[in-house]
Amino acid sequence: MKIDINGLADFLIRAKRQTYAGNGKEIVPQRPGFRELEYKEGDWEYRDSYTGFYFAPGQEIVRFRGKPIWTMAYSGGMKYEFHGNVNFVKQVFEFLKKAMLRIEKSKPFRGPEHFREGDYEYTNKTDGDIKDFNGTECILYKGKEVFRQNYMGGLVIDK
Repeated sequence: MKIDINGLADFLIRAKRQTYAGNGKEIVPQRPGFRELEYKEGDWEYRDSYTGFYFAPGQEIVRFRGKPIWTMAYSGGMKYEFHGNVNFVKQVFEFLKKAMLRIEKSKPFRGPEHFREGDYEYTNKTDGDIKDFNGTECILYKGKEVFRQNYMGGLVIDK
């Protein structure tokens, strides 16, 4: 199956803005113990599945006509010294969502290369493109790193 890369990038942007970054509604998870969000549009389907809070690994998958065509795995979270500080962590995650809403079509994985608001700063370094990529995103609060997450993914190539 030939994949429409531009269509995939456009769909990823809409899906991510409607799920975690956009405070989308959780669905019944396929995997017990996980939280899952889903977005569907025509032949396209997106699912984000993760577990944990302070440290929350997960996976995103895009299906086209029911067939998996793109996936991304991510793992990371708050620095250990902030585990237990629920209010601060929620503030950090709200800032993360603001950064993720600024997703760019050229790299539709997480947030932009750089975003700052108040005492918070988001950085995202990515290698590769939508077909094959890896990256690291960080959040700094008053210049100190409080959150770090790695991600990787790309197209699913079947025989």
